[in-house]
Amino acid sequence: MESEDTTGQLAELFLRAARQMRRSQAGRLAPLGLTPAQSRALRVISRDEAPLRMVDLAERLGVVPRSVTTLVDALEAAGLVRREADPSNRRSTLIRLTDRGRSLRVEMQQARRQAAEDLFAPLSEAQRDTLLELLSALDTG
Repeated sequence: MESEDTTGQLAELFLRAARQMRRSQAGRLAPLGLTPAQSRALRVISRDEAPLRMVDLAERLGVVPRSVTTLVDALEAAGLVRREADPSNRRSTLIRLTDRGRSLRVEMQQARRQAAEDLFAPLSEAQRDTLLELLSALDTG
């Protein structure tokens, strides 16, 4: 019975920490004109220098392709990405970072890092190392 209580407490605390991280990230990304979902899409798009097909972006984000359209629309409207026809498949659309999108990456990374610093500030360095080790053991993907 005690194990069930501990498991429930762990689950609740983990979810609360994740919500706190999301709120903090959202607050730090807002001045950049980004939502957390847009930030995540921009990170995925920026991983490679080569443009990314819309369908591949959807797959990497774990969403259906039509959901990506809204994200890309917003990023394109903000001047962070541009759509291009895929020369190898005219039915596909490629997404490429603009210069503005590339420059925003650094600010976005700093905002996300600061949100993490805010969350982990109460922990000592040893506690952070332990948490890293524990979460790494849970990471299956």
